[in-house]
Amino acid sequence: MAYPSRLLNDNETVSVDLHPHWSFLALPVLVITATIAAGIATLFATERGSVLRNVAGWGTLLCIALSAVWLLGRYARWLTTHFVITNRRVIFRTGLFAKRGIEMPLDRVNTVHFHQSLWERVLGSGDLLIESGGESGQQRFTDIRQPDRVQKVIHAEMGAREQRSSAAAGVTDIAGQLEKLEAMLLRGTISAEEFDRQKQRLLGR
Repeated sequence: MAYPSRLLNDNETVSVDLHPHWSFLALPVLVITATIAAGIATLFATERGSVLRNVAGWGTLLCIALSAVWLLGRYARWLTTHFVITNRRVIFRTGLFAKRGIEMPLDRVNTVHFHQSLWERVLGSGDLLIESGGESGQQRFTDIRQPDRVQKVIHAEMGAREQRSSAAAGVTDIAGQLEKLEAMLLRGTISAEEFDRQKQRLLGR
């Protein structure tokens, strides 16, 4: 399930859209697998029709049912959790019915750190720690797939945003200077030839 496009702003594009790492589901899968294995072992270890076998069988079925509910709930949470990087912000959103989320504008992000234990490096998961100048301050995001690569994407988007801002500031500065030249021409401070010469210089011709 992709991040809903209706939640994006105009001209906002998604670079990364991640669900948590698959290890997020590992524990309930292990529990239900172990429960099924224990139930099979009980069938072989007890006599047919015995009280112990009946009690163990019903207990095993109950454990399997509870484990299945846990796994389904965990999967629903995995499916509705998104870690998203766009050309404007970092977004974390989770929840099937009750929603909660965090949004961090890229121009307020100060530093991005990642952490992986040895086991997490083997699995390809880890944590991201993002520090921003906004109210959210420091945020830790867990179960991120390939956190080192995600860190690079955030840095790349931050660099691209800075370049766009610089370019826009340059265009604004040129427009302001042209307006001043036009005002000087109207006042007669400079001649039409001088205006054209200065205009060509500002436009880089």
